[in-house]
Amino acid sequence: MAAIFDLTLEQLRQRQSAKWQRYPADVIPAWVAEMDCVPAEPVRAALAEFATLGDTGYPLPGRYVEAFRAFAGRHWGWEVEPTHCLLSPDVMMGVLVVLLQATDPGDAVVINDPVYPPFDAFPKLLGRRVIRADLSEDGRLDLEALSAAFEEARAGGGRAAYLLCNPHNPTGVAHTGEELATLAEIAARHEVTVVSDEIHAPLVYAEASFTPYLTVPGARQAFAIHSAAKTYSLAALKAGVIVASPDQAYRLPGMVSGPNASLSGVYAHAAAWEHGDAWLTQLLAELDVNRRLVVDKLAATIPGISVRLPESTYLMWLDCRGLGLDREPYDVFLEEAKVAMNPGLTFGERGRGHVRLNIATSPGILTEIITRLAGALG
Repeated sequence: MAAIFDLTLEQLRQRQSAKWQRYPADVIPAWVAEMDCVPAEPVRAALAEFATLGDTGYPLPGRYVEAFRAFAGRHWGWEVEPTHCLLSPDVMMGVLVVLLQATDPGDAVVINDPVYPPFDAFPKLLGRRVIRADLSEDGRLDLEALSAAFEEARAGGGRAAYLLCNPHNPTGVAHTGEELATLAEIAARHEVTVVSDEIHAPLVYAEASFTPYLTVPGARQAFAIHSAAKTYSLAALKAGVIVASPDQAYRLPGMVSGPNASLSGVYAHAAAWEHGDAWLTQLLAELDVNRRLVVDKLAATIPGISVRLPESTYLMWLDCRGLGLDREPYDVFLEEAKVAMNPGLTFGERGRGHVRLNIATSPGILTEIITRLAGALG
């Protein structure tokens, strides 16, 4: 199989996606979670079938749910109950419809700091209060901080939810089964609904493992949301699945009138879940090379940037506080290096002095990015 990340900057700049159109042509974009690749062959074949058939109507859940159920069984030993599943157009719309069922206006939603920016924005769209719980210094769940946040969230007597990012974006931490079991115990004690965004679940490297939240002991008042969008680079093809814990499945009928997936998304994602294992294996191997390249080259050329080897995702969290910059590093790197990453502050106050780097590109482009960063710093 040819290299997955074999596209040049010239080829990539022909794309109309947000990643490649937001910034001028002299900027290398390394921000939003899009991969610089073409879809896997099974996905392209499924989309060709979709177009040939003219199958442009509304989807039913059966094919997507069965494809995901089989994938979860193969990779994680998770026996997903199909009747506990509901289609969703993507993970964040799944979060939205779950929050509509699990909380009321004015209720609190707990999120971490730092965390994926829509975790802050979407609850506020629904009129929910957001309470942040800091991660530990090494980017892991601080279970004591979460317990205090849950207590604060329930103090007024209303309902509360916690948005879990599993694995975590932006730190690349893959939460352990022990961490998640303790989380489930704390959430049960405070009667907090856990909504686990597991979109990066297949993107875990060999030294770690992914634990589906709904498989840990005590994870009863909970939902998990999955999609092939990140793993197989299918953000344009909308589809995802909400999975309810057994005692929350009764809430699913109340969500049916909400937003739905696209049938094109069902074709593409189901093909990825069903036939994309070999492509995923190669993807993880190429990403492993890239994450190590970034760590090694930053250590050699810009030691003022601290970075840990991520356990998961194709996103790396760069701590630039050691550079002594008088501005946020995002602004310095965009203006001086012509490299666009995600500003750390969009992930929360704990993101100050950080940027998030997308490494899902060719080693050559990554090398050019780091060369530009080093050049900008003199």
